[in-house]
Amino acid sequence: MKKASIGIGLMGLGVVAGQTARILLDRDKVRILSDYVGTQIELRKVKVIAADLERPLAKEIDPRLLTTDEEDFFNTKDIDIVVEAIGGENPPFGYLKRALRSGRRIVTSNKEVIAKHGIELWSLAQENNVSLYYEASVGGGIPLIMPFQRDLIANRINSIHAIINGTTNYILTRMAKEGVDFSAALKKAQELGYAEANPRNDVEGIDATYKLAILASLAFHCQVRPDDIYCEGITKLTSRDFRYASELGFAVKLLAIGKQDDHSIQVRVHPVFIPEDVLLAEVDGVFNAVQVEGDLVGKVIFYGQGAGAYPTSSAVVADIASAAKDVLYATGAGSGLKPEAGKHIRPMSELVTSYYLRMETADQPGVLAQISQVLGTNLISIKSVIQKETNAETGHAEIVLMTYPAQEKAMQTALSELKRLPVMVQVGNFVRVEDIK
Repeated sequence: MKKASIGIGLMGLGVVAGQTARILLDRDKVRILSDYVGTQIELRKVKVIAADLERPLAKEIDPRLLTTDEEDFFNTKDIDIVVEAIGGENPPFGYLKRALRSGRRIVTSNKEVIAKHGIELWSLAQENNVSLYYEASVGGGIPLIMPFQRDLIANRINSIHAIINGTTNYILTRMAKEGVDFSAALKKAQELGYAEANPRNDVEGIDATYKLAILASLAFHCQVRPDDIYCEGITKLTSRDFRYASELGFAVKLLAIGKQDDHSIQVRVHPVFIPEDVLLAEVDGVFNAVQVEGDLVGKVIFYGQGAGAYPTSSAVVADIASAAKDVLYATGAGSGLKPEAGKHIRPMSELVTSYYLRMETADQPGVLAQISQVLGTNLISIKSVIQKETNAETGHAEIVLMTYPAQEKAMQTALSELKRLPVMVQVGNFVRVEDIK
């Protein structure tokens, strides 16, 4: 017998959860959603913290729907689907496990929990024959998770190149187009609400690392944890790096990169120089883009707004609709994170790529010869050199090198040796070059 209605329990009342609540309380939108599912959808309980009760939205919600008590929330018997949009690892991880064990379907936008514990949660969903949806955990409103699980399933995914953090992409866009330094671009991002007061997770690449862990696990059928991913943020980049990149025909982006061969995978998040004429180089502002290459489909790019209340809640509500159909038709766990044995993650030291080096040196004869000797000893060949005019006040010269492909381990050794040269004032920066088309 078909259920007369399906109950939703929402956890959180922040940006994403708040917009999701508005949708579930909008009669017209709920009617459309219910018609699509085939039965009535109802918001039946909202788990909040005490501070949430002071939000304007909380005052618009029937107080009987609101609770600050975990037991009250989970003991509400007519909740069929738990929607978690709190964020962070704990307590959400515990809430999600409890919901699955109680036989409820799960919808979550929590990238950190899925990145760190997705395999465990999916296994728990299987054990209890319920579903786990997390489309909103990566890319906001951009459809990504379902395409990996279904539309690309016939492909062997060879690579992922992704701009998946809108805050850092906005900062890098301002640095490139306006010639400002990192601190000024970050301040503007904070003023506009694109960056948090504490932006560490964004600017240090941590947020992108969580998202890459999810995508790489799906794409390569191999459990990838955040700790497996090399992570480097954008804080060392300066306006000079963007000027040189432009002179050399490159754009600067923070990329999340995943690649696989027959027996191993490579996963990393860091700033890169990419050719300025490729599509990813033209992704500006807070937009996200994910380029996937499969053996059958070739290159596919997913593009759109990667964060924010509206696009992310769009993905959440779409998952609610899917979970509701699972409830209605008693569908089980479905597809999820299914790791395969036999693949290992290659260490960053084995990466082979080209490099950009910016150095400040003493202005005297033989400097370039000393630099070349260090690089040559480490089997690194110089592709091009730019040397600007000497700074009359300091007597220092700025030298920029582009190398041919070399091994990361050799480059790190060379960097240490370069820093010890008597003529070296400082190695200002080095950035990897990603050869994508």
